[in-house]
Amino acid sequence: MTDGILLAEIQQDRHLERYDTIIIDEAHERSLNIDFLLGYLKTLLQRRKDLKLIITSATIDHDRFSSHFEDAPIIEVSGRAFPVDVFYQPIDSSGTELGFSDDTIERAILNAVESIVDVEGGGKVNLDAQDILVFLPGEREIRNVANLLRKHVADRLEVLPLYSRLSNAEQNRVFASHTARRVVLATNVAETSITVPNIGFVIDPGTARISRYSYRTKVQRLPVEAISQASANQRMGRCGRIAPGICIRLYDEASFEVRDEFTDPEILRSNLASVILQMKSLRLGNVNKFPFINAPEEKQINDGYRLLDELGAVDKDKELTPLGRTLARLPVDPRVGRML
Repeated sequence: MTDGILLAEIQQDRHLERYDTIIIDEAHERSLNIDFLLGYLKTLLQRRKDLKLIITSATIDHDRFSSHFEDAPIIEVSGRAFPVDVFYQPIDSSGTELGFSDDTIERAILNAVESIVDVEGGGKVNLDAQDILVFLPGEREIRNVANLLRKHVADRLEVLPLYSRLSNAEQNRVFASHTARRVVLATNVAETSITVPNIGFVIDPGTARISRYSYRTKVQRLPVEAISQASANQRMGRCGRIAPGICIRLYDEASFEVRDEFTDPEILRSNLASVILQMKSLRLGNVNKFPFINAPEEKQINDGYRLLDELGAVDKDKELTPLGRTLARLPVDPRVGRML
């Protein structure tokens, strides 16, 4: 059962009382839905001592999760994974790995792809049988790299972009059976949300577009940022599923070591007006008292209530108005919803 269906049942006041066991998978993504569920289930466990809650993830912050659930036991299960060799190939020493203002990164990706296809087979990796997955921050970067690769390696590799604006037919080409060797260019949707088949190599520039809200400027941005160690390891694991793999990181090991261990949860990167609106719609209680694993700061909560009051979504008692209930049903920022 998905987190969305579970939240829908909570919203319909069913309280999940009919379940004996609930499993929350991919918990490391720390989306708002997952954090809402984890907080709700913590309160439910206080009433339901018989309920079994299992939280699973490949790169979870297990100590934080365990302490949040009263020192719950941590169980490590070895998956059926193959060893992955990691090679660090930093682009240069000028720190351009976070920008796409020139073709530095595109050229580095081309060089990495050519080094893979030019290596002779016979080693522990069957090069002819496995495809290459390249992570990129967004559509523009994917288009630039795709055009560059088609100019240089089109005779040896089929180049397949993968991003949300492609049609379903174009996206499904990634999952179709094939004979020609491929290089798939994807955003971080291929990190956890989907599994691209037959991947033996990963090229990781170490960046992604991460949504962040500034309560000072009232702007939700999508800056290109260095990914966390957990995200880098998740990307590395994409190529160890069917055989031993190779991960090429386009940054140095020192850069990897100083990165954040885990990606900031969405609750700390979002406009809290949207969070408060969803919580009130789901009847999850007061945001100040809700047992989030990472609770937002008081100033962010006040900023969220202030915006909802300006939009007419809450009354003087901070309860949803009829307009607020309508806004909660729209899957957009509350300000955009108010305009609609």
